Amino acid sequence: MFAVFIPYDGEEASAGNGSMTGFLMNSEQEVDEIYAKAISLGATDEGAPGRRTKNFYGAYVRDLDGNKLVFYI
Repeated sequence: MFAVFIPYDGEEASAGNGSMTGFLMNSEQEVDEIYAKAISLGATDEGAPGRRTKNFYGAYVRDLDGNKLVFYI
């Protein structure tokens, strides 16, 4: 999926702000595991794993370069 949005924080769009790469997982457990792995490797938390809507379970991190990633199902 490709989508373009205004940055959530209202700041100017730049590398790592206003862009996000998503990874579709197979289960909530996989979301939890990849989130924990990313954090253990130095990523910073941008939203712990959890249900955001009835049909969306996800977790958000920023990698070491500041890119925002989402792991979701």
